[in-house]
Amino acid sequence: MSKLEKRLRNLFSSPRKGETFELKSGLASNYAMERKESIRRVIAAMTVGKDVSSLFPDVLKNIATHDLEQKKLVYLYLMNYAKTNPELSILAVNTFVKDSEDPNPLIRALSIRTMGCIRVDKMVDYMATPLRKTLMDTNPYVRKTAAICVAKLFELHSDSCIEQGFLERLVELVDDSNPMVVANAISSLVEISRFSNDPSVLNLSPVVLKKLLMTLNECTEWGRITILTCLADFETTNSEDAFHIMERCSPQLQHENPAVVLAAVKVLIKNVDQIDGEAKLTLLAKLSSPLVSLLSTPPEIQYVGLKNIKVILEKYPTILSRELRAFFCKYSDPLYLKLEKIEILIRLVNDSNATLLLSELKEYALEFDQQFVDRAIQAIGQIAIKLPSISKKAVDILYDIVATRPEYVINEAIVVLQEFLRRYPVEFTSSIIPIIADLSIQDFNNSKAISSYIWIIGEYTSKIPHLESKLQRVAESFLEAEPSVQLVSLTTVCKCHLFKPTAQTQQVLQKVLEHATQKVDNSDVRDKAFIYWRLLSLEQEHIQKEVILTTLPKLDTIIPLFPTSVLNELVNEISMLSTVYEKPGRDFVNTDDANRYFNPNIQSRRIEELQLMAKREIMDNTVKAEHLLDFDDGIEEDGLSGPNSIGINELNELNDLFSGFNVSPSPIE
Repeated sequence: MSKLEKRLRNLFSSPRKGETFELKSGLASNYAMERKESIRRVIAAMTVGKDVSSLFPDVLKNIATHDLEQKKLVYLYLMNYAKTNPELSILAVNTFVKDSEDPNPLIRALSIRTMGCIRVDKMVDYMATPLRKTLMDTNPYVRKTAAICVAKLFELHSDSCIEQGFLERLVELVDDSNPMVVANAISSLVEISRFSNDPSVLNLSPVVLKKLLMTLNECTEWGRITILTCLADFETTNSEDAFHIMERCSPQLQHENPAVVLAAVKVLIKNVDQIDGEAKLTLLAKLSSPLVSLLSTPPEIQYVGLKNIKVILEKYPTILSRELRAFFCKYSDPLYLKLEKIEILIRLVNDSNATLLLSELKEYALEFDQQFVDRAIQAIGQIAIKLPSISKKAVDILYDIVATRPEYVINEAIVVLQEFLRRYPVEFTSSIIPIIADLSIQDFNNSKAISSYIWIIGEYTSKIPHLESKLQRVAESFLEAEPSVQLVSLTTVCKCHLFKPTAQTQQVLQKVLEHATQKVDNSDVRDKAFIYWRLLSLEQEHIQKEVILTTLPKLDTIIPLFPTSVLNELVNEISMLSTVYEKPGRDFVNTDDANRYFNPNIQSRRIEELQLMAKREIMDNTVKAEHLLDFDDGIEEDGLSGPNSIGINELNELNDLFSGFNVSPSPIE
């Protein structure tokens, strides 16, 4: 194709237009309102996950404006791409430094915050002087923003942060007159101490402690959370200090923000063990009303509150003993909330309220949500095993439930009945066996229920009516059963043969052993069958019964509890994400990931290299955006596209990007 043909083709081709082209044109418009609207559209596209990094130079040129809203939008764009493309944001370092001296405190705060978001080592050189000035700024909004920026600088370059005295200045801000500055300084010091594993960074002396307690009631809700979290980490040495802290933090239990309430609860629980006698009971009683108040919040917050209440109840079981009705399920509650409420109810039950709770659970078992019904039936069993005094009533309720709706609840009911028999092997045999007599293996549709049913048959062979026919059905379904069911079936048929050695039980035993040793692939089932076969071939009957007739251990409880070590850690992490997942915070932290925020390929570059990288990336993105819909191979033949075609002239065109204000890096002292 000749050059003339290519030119003619390009002349008559339709212009390439799209969203990126329109945004680029709008950002370069001569009208301020049109540029501002284009920036809004860029932010909207960025918010939904679109890659608008190719518009970086066009957006950046709009940062030099007196319109505060427009400047905020541009800074928001820069902060977003500072996390993923720090080499692009380094181009605006001159503007950041200039804005840090702007008369408007909002602009000063925005500039220092954005500089802290750029995770590039070389940014430390340009950030030192503005950060030092903003930490001593006359405006508290600027100071509180700079306080958080110190923590970001410490993560980026801890040595420079210490050498230039930023930590000392941060400690001084704890004594600031503005409550929000104090809260942010505390938050920053806590982050630095955790990042450096050095608790001495935040030294809560009596003077600092007094300042925090005085500031607590003057802060916003997020400042209160920060201070309360810090107080919860403070280790008191005597009961007087603990009582004083608890008394000053108790008013926060009435706050309307659930996060503040949980933070205050954490402080009280952390210090309550330092108090003895009647005062301890009085302080624990104060937690009842705030915890119940969490149930009047939206469902998502209720869920978090219930998870924390569950941890607290395991530590102090009687703290909500009079609030059983508050945790009853409502018809409008989502399923996840109903399940968590049942977890709380089985921990609050005692001899005085067990009858009331069993009646409530019986109503839940008549619902139509399968998972909710199963959990209610399981809760009935857990309560009966926990409280022997109401076990008879629980068995009667289960009998009524199974008799009225066997096809819906039978699977979970048979599992609960098996747990009953493991807890009370003799007391309720006459009540439970009639329920089993009317059932067969075909009535169940999950392996756990089938295993429980077969276990009951083997454990109470002499009391099961029509035993031979039930064993015959077990043998017929043996090959199709899951390995867990096959293992229980092997034990059951051997027990039945030993207890009731008839021709039919022997025939079933022979059939099951042959299937297990010849047609089953699972090694556990096959090995167990060989062991039983060998034992039954021996003449020592006492050895057979000693091995085969061994029963499962007696159950004391089936309520899942936290190990003591895990419980203590979760109590110390109340109101944190670890209590929602019911795992200690250490399980979520990778100790080898100290520099997880930094890209070493970028962090170690010189500022000139970073600028060159940024220019090349901008040009690459621009070329890709312009030729995204171009299917003409002729243009590429002329060398007008592709990343390797970017020349020096194109890169030099970006040099005028705020080149009128030159800044030298601050010397590292």
